[in-house]
Amino acid sequence: MSTSNKQAYQQKLQAQLDEWSAEIDQLKAKASQASADAQIDYNKEIETLKSYQAQANSKLSELKSASDDAWQDLKSGTEDAWKSLQAAIKSATDRF
Repeated sequence: MSTSNKQAYQQKLQAQLDEWSAEIDQLKAKASQASADAQIDYNKEIETLKSYQAQANSKLSELKSASDDAWQDLKSGTEDAWKSLQAAIKSATDRF
């Protein structure tokens, strides 16, 4: 794929990460208003989400630094990280 396709893909992933960051922030706000017991559950879930988010950020960084020829090889691993984060955020927002 061309450099412009790589850049478009990176922009799409960054936009999704930004959206998920906002959702995590909303969960943090809910956690701060919850009872003490509920806060424990929220905080565990938020820590899990942060871990997935860090993995996704790492994959995006790898993708950005990859050459035009190599980035396509990294795309699969990046998409796996995205799917994991997406599923975790959906699960958390559904539960809370």
